[in-house]
Amino acid sequence: MKTLKSNITLSGNGLMSNILSTFEIHPSDKKGIRFHFNENVIEAKLQNVVATDHCVVLANVENGANAKIALVEHFIASCAIVGIDALDVYVKSEGYETPIFDGSAKVWVDEFNKIGYKGESEPVKPLKKTVVFKANKSSIVLIPSEKTTITYSVNFNHPELKNRWTTLNTDANLNEIVEARTFGYLKDLETFQKMGFSKGVTIENTVGLTEDGYTTELRSEFEPIKHKILDIIGDFYLTGVNPLKLNADILVKEAGHGYHIQAAKILSEAIQ
Repeated sequence: MKTLKSNITLSGNGLMSNILSTFEIHPSDKKGIRFHFNENVIEAKLQNVVATDHCVVLANVENGANAKIALVEHFIASCAIVGIDALDVYVKSEGYETPIFDGSAKVWVDEFNKIGYKGESEPVKPLKKTVVFKANKSSIVLIPSEKTTITYSVNFNHPELKNRWTTLNTDANLNEIVEARTFGYLKDLETFQKMGFSKGVTIENTVGLTEDGYTTELRSEFEPIKHKILDIIGDFYLTGVNPLKLNADILVKEAGHGYHIQAAKILSEAIQ
C-alpha cells in the first residue's frame, strides 16, 4: 500500500456551501480511503455514493447514512494520480464538503508531493475485456490496451466546446489534467445560488462559460474538458482500482458524474 509519510492538515471553503472545512489527513496501514466525521466513518467506495447531481456525495450507507461528505471527486482523483491507496481523513467542519481550493486537484497533488510517500501502490490487474455503458446520448467504453488513455468528448452550448474532445496521455499531459478547474455556465450561477448551491464559486476556482468565451484565462486548451477527465479519474477510483493503471483506452462521450458512477459499477464487476 502507498500512503503519506506523515500527517498533513489543509483548510479551505466548500464550492457548494462556502463553509470552511479542515482536512486532517493521516497515513494509514489499512487499504482504502476513509473520511472520519466524529464517530462516523465513510469509506470512499461506490456503494457509498448517495448523490451525483452537482457533485459526488458519499455517506456511511451501512450505518444509516447519518454522515456524508460532498464533492470528493477532486480529492479522490488526486489520490489516484499520485498512487495513494491508503489514507484516513479526519474532517473538521460545520459543513460536510471537501475544500475546493482552486477548483482543480493541483493543491492536493502539490501538498502530497511535498510531504512524500511511503510504501508502494498495490498492483492493478490490467483490464482483460471491453466494458461498455450506454444511456441516451452518452457512452463510456473501456478497451484493453498497452497503457491507459482517457478520451473525453463534450457537446456543450459554447462556441469552443461544441463537438470537442481531448485525450489524457499519462506520458505527456497529466499535469494539464491535474490543474484543470471546475466550470459552469455563468448565466446559471445566480439561479444555482438561489437554490443553495455554488455559494463558494469565485473567478479563481471556477471557469465561467460565457456566450462567446470564458470569465478567466484558461490554463490550457480545452481546460473544461480536461476537468471532465479529472472527474472521471476520481469517480472510477471509487471502484478501489486505480483507473490510471488499468491499461485501458477509456472513451467517454457526453457524460457526467451520474453516468461515471453507473459505468464504474459495470467496471467493478468486470475487474473482480
